[in-house]
Amino acid sequence: MVSSDERRFEVLRAIVADYVSNHEPVASKAIVERHSLGVSSATVRNDMASLEEDGYITQPHTSAGRIPTDKGYRLFVDRLSEVKPLSTAERRAIQSFLDGAIDLDDVMRRSVRLLAQLTRQVAVIQYPTLTTSTVRHVEVVSITPARLMLVLITDTGRVDQRMADLGDVITDESVARLRTMLNSTLSGKRLSDAAASVAELPETAPADLREVMTRLATVLVESLVEHPEERLVLGGTANLTRSAADFPHSLRQVLEALEEQVVVLKLLAATADPGMISVRIGEENEAEEMRSTSVVSIGYGTRAALLGGMGVVGPTRMDYPTNIAAVRAVANYVGEILGR
Repeated sequence: MVSSDERRFEVLRAIVADYVSNHEPVASKAIVERHSLGVSSATVRNDMASLEEDGYITQPHTSAGRIPTDKGYRLFVDRLSEVKPLSTAERRAIQSFLDGAIDLDDVMRRSVRLLAQLTRQVAVIQYPTLTTSTVRHVEVVSITPARLMLVLITDTGRVDQRMADLGDVITDESVARLRTMLNSTLSGKRLSDAAASVAELPETAPADLREVMTRLATVLVESLVEHPEERLVLGGTANLTRSAADFPHSLRQVLEALEEQVVVLKLLAATADPGMISVRIGEENEAEEMRSTSVVSIGYGTRAALLGGMGVVGPTRMDYPTNIAAVRAVANYVGEILGR
């Protein structure tokens, strides 16, 4: 026999499901008709009264219907016994779409677009943080006898190109020596450590290459230092306007907040471990402008390291099981791609 607490949770689950689907307050009669709870309408009304008294549901206006509160959504999410898995076709489509990416920028753009399409929410993804990246290779290419292109490649797939004007001509042999010195000093180092090593390179360079190395070191530092304005990609912002009724007084505030990099980075701050889902609902969000939203986020990365975070932002009236499954699946594939 189902306990009264379990039955009340089933009533809450029914209210969440119907309200997310229909955006209409849910009445006891509708719950009895749509959900096989095996109890009378009177019992459901009593359970709804208890749920309202405990703050899990509320009556938005004088009608027989109730809607979930932030507290109700929180209990619903915490009690999710299983997340609706994506179909085989959906997983295959995700893998095929992301496998077609040609570089890190393309991976980020494809991921955010795909996540927005799967969830119909605003999707956000953080570039792999440079503090966790290491230098894989530095390529030095002669563009003209007096101009070089530096290509910095990290283990997370980031490719950064910089031009260096030398002020004097340089031989192919000297270019090869510079390439060897840069890679022997920087390869395998974290970018934060590599930045310090670059500053020391002119002092250790042979006298005939010291001036050139000073110019290259100045240019390389730009690639090794974190640039916060490059760290995020957003997609699907227009999806919020389709849910404008969920933000009767705050849609503009939410849209303005999403333009602020710092606010969005804070939304992803809870993603401490790859694969660990975080759900923040309404008032749980630190930024006041975001307290009419819910944020489903996750860390992505390799087995060895957390590279960044991604997630979706939408109204508290969202399909949590589906969104959690989509965020987790895309994060897994991005981690696999960058790990390769």
